[in-house]
Amino acid sequence: MEYLEILASATQGGNKKPPSELLHQALLNAEKENRQQKIKYNFAQLWGDWRLTFITGTKSSQQKMGGLLGKGFYLPPLAKITISYLPENNSSLQGRVINKVSVGLITFIVSGPIKYIEKKNILAFDFNHLSMAILGTQVYQQDIRNGVKSEPDFYNNNISKQAFFSYFLVTEKFIAARGRGGGLALWKKINK
Repeated sequence: MEYLEILASATQGGNKKPPSELLHQALLNAEKENRQQKIKYNFAQLWGDWRLTFITGTKSSQQKMGGLLGKGFYLPPLAKITISYLPENNSSLQGRVINKVSVGLITFIVSGPIKYIEKKNILAFDFNHLSMAILGTQVYQQDIRNGVKSEPDFYNNNISKQAFFSYFLVTEKFIAARGRGGGLALWKKINK
């Protein structure tokens, strides 16, 4: 499984990363193998903090950019994007997501409920809270889409109406998924 070596190399520190085209192909190969072998992951394997390393963008964004995105790109070190999955109430299939985008001294945080559909390795999410911090001090916060009041609807709604990631590779050091819009993403584990 050569693609595992390529993905591991892309998520390690240092300047010697595989070219975007090679990484894109490795992600496609991992996704194809997952489909063929019907590999299943459990929700607990996703718990923790992950840093976004590489994205391809959605199919529509690739078309709009006219090939400018190429086969995808590594996120620059200045833009730190992390996602955290946390279980809730000892649930095996529900929890919280916290997505942080840090640029310089400013951090934007969106959070909300998640649910995991084990049969398909799909993690659906909804962001219902927004906050902003400068130098680690929260300066703004607001519920969005009715905040916590919208959560019962989220858990009851069909996946076809929700944002989600379809995970096709989950390891202790990195995870990879295809988003609802068709884009691919690769995250590396943040060790605290």
